[in-house]
Amino acid sequence: MKILVIGATHAGTFATQQILTEHPYYDVTVYERNHNLSFLSCGIALWVGDHVSDPEKMFYSSPEALAALGANMQMEHDVLAIDPVAKTVEVKDLKTGNVTTDTYDKLVYTTGSTPIVPNIPGIHDTDVHLCKNWHDAKALKALAPTIKSAIVIGAGYIGAELAEQYALTDKQVTLIDGLPRVLAKNFDANITDRVEKLYTDHGVNLALGEMVTGFTQGTDGEMTVTTDKGSYTADIAVLCTGFRPNTELLKDHLETLPNGAVITDAYMQTSDPAIFAAGDTATVHYNPTGKNDYIPLATNAVRQGILVGKNIEKPTEKYLGTQSSSAVELFEHAIAASGMTTEGAKARGIEVASVTIEQDYRPDFMLTTTPVLCSLTWDPKTHEVKGGAFFSKHDISQSANVISLAIQTHMTIETLAMVDMLFQPNFDQPINWVNAVAMAAVAKAQEMEKTPVA
Repeated sequence: MKILVIGATHAGTFATQQILTEHPYYDVTVYERNHNLSFLSCGIALWVGDHVSDPEKMFYSSPEALAALGANMQMEHDVLAIDPVAKTVEVKDLKTGNVTTDTYDKLVYTTGSTPIVPNIPGIHDTDVHLCKNWHDAKALKALAPTIKSAIVIGAGYIGAELAEQYALTDKQVTLIDGLPRVLAKNFDANITDRVEKLYTDHGVNLALGEMVTGFTQGTDGEMTVTTDKGSYTADIAVLCTGFRPNTELLKDHLETLPNGAVITDAYMQTSDPAIFAAGDTATVHYNPTGKNDYIPLATNAVRQGILVGKNIEKPTEKYLGTQSSSAVELFEHAIAASGMTTEGAKARGIEVASVTIEQDYRPDFMLTTTPVLCSLTWDPKTHEVKGGAFFSKHDISQSANVISLAIQTHMTIETLAMVDMLFQPNFDQPINWVNAVAMAAVAKAQEMEKTPVA
């Protein structure tokens, strides 16, 4: 079988590995427009802040490693067009300029995502930096020792981490976002209020609820970013405003979401039986809602890529879906979540109930302890867990994985409240904070059911 893999970041890399592990005699060609693959862009901010031992270790694979498995690696080759009827692709060698045509029996479409660059006056005429790939990482790392100030536009995970690292390395930082809160799409206000205080305590200027309207660059190289509420000047500006699926080559041939993300079935097969899609190119099945969604995370890309390899010959293993579990560390605080927030549910038209508690992570008789803020959301009718979030100086990141399993298995708040969890004074309370927030949810649910509907 002849297989073409278009794009090799995370999904494409893992798909290629899995295909050749299970079918070592398949004819697999990988087309990748860059000269590298498998770059973990989530490490960019950490590298900028001098927390990376060796930047080469931010790559977990290489063209040579895939070639050793049997892949025909065509790096720095850009696919210009795909003809699903003829099963051909047109490819340009970026080093020579030569354009050739290749054929396939099955196509793996893993072209990833592209940074959203709004068409704002001045954005294309000034030196605005991005934070996505190896090229961007090297540029930001090289600039870091030379700058005294930075404007970060976008307060999602990437922008939040980059702003934090600039602040911790004594830069004057302005963090801009059109939404009224930092990490507004990831956490509810009970957590983001505390996150915002961490930023202001470290001297970061938060320009929230502001829409960028223009960019200008002075003769001295300084960048001025204008919003609908003011203007800010710094040595550099970095755009971290999210990503869109890179699906132009097949957007008119496959079923997609309105944003262009390719819809797949449980076996990663698209509406064209000969084409598979995975990673930032594709939708995910979002378990808290039971619907297709677009959630570009490396964890989703890796699992989907593996499934492409397992299902490339015939449907074999189903995709389990995702809870969009994630975590971040900001100013020595761990912040983690899985599933839906209350605002995320509201945006999707889904009714949820929620509760928030705070307790020390371990007994007060220990010489030290620190609070854990816990939130839980659930379906008020079925009592199924729909999401959870945690904030603490203690490392509570794995609690998000507990919530992920609860959502995955359709666990109720009653079950989660009584799930067996260890107790040992070094680690937690007799009632672990995950059990405790679920118990609070049970108590609130009982009160809600006693309250007559108006």
